[in-house]
Amino acid sequence: MRKVIWSLVVTLGFITTSAWAADTYQIDPLHSTLGFSIRHMMLSNVTGQFDKYEGQIIYDPNDLANSKVKVTIQAESIDTRNDKRDGHLRSGDFFDTAKFPTITFVSKKITSGEMVGDLTMKGVTKEVSIPVTISGPVKTMGTNTAIGISGSFTLNRQDYGINYNKTLDQGGLAVGNEVAVDINVEADKQK
Repeated sequence: MRKVIWSLVVTLGFITTSAWAADTYQIDPLHSTLGFSIRHMMLSNVTGQFDKYEGQIIYDPNDLANSKVKVTIQAESIDTRNDKRDGHLRSGDFFDTAKFPTITFVSKKITSGEMVGDLTMKGVTKEVSIPVTISGPVKTMGTNTAIGISGSFTLNRQDYGINYNKTLDQGGLAVGNEVAVDINVEADKQK
């Protein structure tokens, strides 16, 4: 009987320890960037970012299978440092932010070097694989704890129904299809 009770105590202790190992973090937009770049006129890369987003990260450094990420981006917050271009990007030609106000990412699997999840943009959901580096947790200047996630990946905008383009007089397209996405996120532990 003592062996059964002791086994039960050890098992419950292990389950409790595992349950408490995962912490919840909120993305800190003041110390984070969700950016992108895309080929323009076959000459240069235009860069931009989204300025309004929120996200929650459940992070278990001892068992990444218990970790999860969910991010919601306000599509209208797109910023390429050009008001006219940003207005066009918000229109039905591109993001159609009146009809599709958010872009979301929900993770399915996280490992030490990769995050796999569903990216939904303009009403289309596709699975993406993002090579990532997870840093921390570390104590911040105050009494809090923070983690960082950084990564880059490429997506084809046409996979999400963002098809607008113009053919240039000398050949080629005004806007490239491949979009390089850069993620640099700092997130604070919730108490």
